[in-house]
Amino acid sequence: MDIQTGQVVRPLGALDGLEKQLTCPICLDMFSKPVVILPCQHNLCRGCANDLYESRNPYHFSGGTFRCPTCRFEVVLDRHGVYGLQRNLLVENIIDVYKQQQEKSQTDDPPLKDQDAKQVRCPEHEDEHINIYCVSCQTPTCSMCKVFGQHRDCQVSPLLAVYQSQKAELRAAVELLAAADARVQAEAAQLDRTCQLVRDNGELQRRRLGESLDLLYAVMEERKALLLDRIDREERDKTAALRALQERCRQQLSLSNQLQEKVKQSLQRCGVAELLLAAKQLQQEAQSAVTDQILRPEPGYENMEHLSLDTEQVQVLLAHMDFRQEEDQD
Repeated sequence: MDIQTGQVVRPLGALDGLEKQLTCPICLDMFSKPVVILPCQHNLCRGCANDLYESRNPYHFSGGTFRCPTCRFEVVLDRHGVYGLQRNLLVENIIDVYKQQQEKSQTDDPPLKDQDAKQVRCPEHEDEHINIYCVSCQTPTCSMCKVFGQHRDCQVSPLLAVYQSQKAELRAAVELLAAADARVQAEAAQLDRTCQLVRDNGELQRRRLGESLDLLYAVMEERKALLLDRIDREERDKTAALRALQERCRQQLSLSNQLQEKVKQSLQRCGVAELLLAAKQLQQEAQSAVTDQILRPEPGYENMEHLSLDTEQVQVLLAHMDFRQEEDQD
């Protein structure tokens, strides 16, 4: 049965449904003793009822009125004010039993810290503590703001319930952040490993490049040695041929000198008859020496331009030498 309306309602949880029935419609907290019952059979904390009564009746020496925050029934009070209302001892006893059960069921839950339980006053009503949460405006407020203030038409909820809900959401957010941090750390570690692989691969390719160029240098040096050997062979062959010709010339000169000396001596020493007998022989020998053909190398024999190296195409290839492309690797 609903204590506020007297109607039978579907039961909720053992404690959740009871807590809803024991909530003051003004402060949205559990009823604070003493609890007064209005003529319309709705209940209020006497403190909340007194605040509501005094706000509507600043001069209440002879009584006054206020409307029930639940059903808007107009409550008429005499000069005793809310202290003339009857206390609902049944509700107070139920509250005591509920609190005992609540303590037993929440023994595993840690108590609120001091800063959590610290009361903050409403900036609009300095004498009121912030004790409810405006769901519509998403801000904490006080019960007077709900009854008479700017949150009069808004949906509100108990401050502790919203606190627990947002606390759970923040804890979930922290867990999400921790999980995200773990993923970021794993990604950072993977990037670090990738950086190391890049450095290792760079060192490998530098070594391979050095080896490839060293091999190219070796091939060029080997080819250079072969070409130099060909130049040396041709140089030796031509030099040897020219030296042979030089030797022929020296022999011919020596023979000519000997013949000249022989002719001179014959002219000096031989008589007329003796000279005439030898003259014909000497003339034949002289004529033979003069008519001997002098061997000469061919024109341009000394030229070795045919051994010059054409490196233009190789230079172009070397100038455009580059790394293999991906399609070449495939």
